Amino acid sequence: MKEVILKVPVKDVVEASIAHWHCEEGDKVEKGQDLVEINCDGVSYHIPSPASGTLAEVFFESGEVVDIGEVIAEIED
Repeated sequence: MKEVILKVPVKDVVEASIAHWHCEEGDKVEKGQDLVEINCDGVSYHIPSPASGTLAEVFFESGEVVDIGEVIAEIED
């Protein structure tokens, strides 16, 4: 399993909200493909898939606020 970790390219940000998942559990994904859109400090960011495989589990739904560094999903090889 490969973990999808919530990261943003902005310093001093401690949390972000999940705006929209581009994939659902069970979907095949490719490395680099946009998985999820997040919002922090009024700016949207896309988090790409860190690996190719199947989106096995999503831990947070749209609208939830998540701490930076949290595992938000897992991808199965």
